[in-house]
Amino acid sequence: MAADHAPDLGRDAANHVPLSPVSFLRRAAGTWPGKVAVRHGELAFTWAQFEARCRRLASALARRGIGRGDTVAIVAPNVPAMLEAHYAVPGLGAVLNALNYRLDARTIAFCLDHGGARVLIADREFSPVVEKALALARNRPLVVDIDDPLAPGAPVGELTYEAFLEEGDPDFVLPGPRDEWDSLGLLYTSGTTGDPKGVVYHHRGAYLNALGNALAFGLSSRSVYLWTLPMFHCNGWTYTWAVTAVGGTHVCLRKVDPALIFPAIARHGVTHLCGAPIVLNLLVHAPEEVKVRFDHPVEVATGGAAPPSAVIEAMERMGFRVTHLYGLTESYGPATLCAWQDEWDGLGLEARARLMARQGVRYPTLEDLQVADARTGVPVPRDGRTLGEVMLRGNTIMKGYLANPKATQAAFRGGWYRTGDLAVWHPDGYIEVKDRSKDIIISGGENIS
Repeated sequence: MAADHAPDLGRDAANHVPLSPVSFLRRAAGTWPGKVAVRHGELAFTWAQFEARCRRLASALARRGIGRGDTVAIVAPNVPAMLEAHYAVPGLGAVLNALNYRLDARTIAFCLDHGGARVLIADREFSPVVEKALALARNRPLVVDIDDPLAPGAPVGELTYEAFLEEGDPDFVLPGPRDEWDSLGLLYTSGTTGDPKGVVYHHRGAYLNALGNALAFGLSSRSVYLWTLPMFHCNGWTYTWAVTAVGGTHVCLRKVDPALIFPAIARHGVTHLCGAPIVLNLLVHAPEEVKVRFDHPVEVATGGAAPPSAVIEAMERMGFRVTHLYGLTESYGPATLCAWQDEWDGLGLEARARLMARQGVRYPTLEDLQVADARTGVPVPRDGRTLGEVMLRGNTIMKGYLANPKATQAAFRGGWYRTGDLAVWHPDGYIEVKDRSKDIIISGGENIS
């Protein structure tokens, strides 16, 4: 066996730093301090202001005893507080548990207990279900109410979010992870039977998948990203960090409503958005008086069921360019994309739609992908006909399921993450998902797999 080329050269603070998406915040604030980072209704924060708010939140949590390995849960729509939590919590070395606000009280209570949440940040709109969940939970965390003026609902917590921020120091130094394998996030994924499984993310995976998004979706400092995808869903497919990595602008949206989406695109110059196919259908079938015209192309990434040709055509007529993605909670969201080929430009709509319906090829930051026999692990022929299970491998796969070694072992059998999705492999290397081999719940257009 060959010896190490340079055995005397080891890791040093100068040449080895744990990868973490939290690092994108400091760079964005240092590079574009006066640029608008986040918009929400009439509210706007520059990158310098946004960073200070994130530092305040982290500091306030630290003063309440939150530190490495502690869980902070949040139930909120796409508002600035949700985005701030994606930096403050992992920036402390703590674990962010972004909960689906469509879950019932019993399930939320289970997640709070199973994940060991010490703090719950909750938007007032969801006060009724949160109050019931807290009554069912074995232990009550500190509850902080997000006091968004655009939200209805009564407070259920000990103090408001803005009052909590006032407890913090805007110059607080985010310690970050000690190791890039440290847990960053906890997300619960539910089937139709049994309790949810807690998917654990690490800093390295979130960092890499965010960069994969920036590469695959063409993000830049001029990008304006509209939050039509829930941030609780795979941490917003890691766009919570990807947009920051390039110094783009986040445009928050409490509700997916065409009457809000079209004006936001025109007013803020939105360039990118993501969403389930139901979001595309909402845009296509919106009343004509709602469809505010815009004079620039908008890139749309969609996952799940392939959009039909009629939807693609209608989206293109309105100025949207659609890209089909595939992924799961366990893969930080997107793991493949239907990468565009130049020779498709001259094809007719039906031919293009057939190609665009496929889930495509592996993401830039995914190490490997195969469609293989679920029993033997042998790859299926690339004939576009033979079914096999989609299997993924690489740095953008979860650490595993929290306190569930049996499920983790089953998911990683044979050195691959077994997705449970059945697909064919086309001769050009593109995969096309045909069926699910595991049960899922679909709520509000989102797969809670």
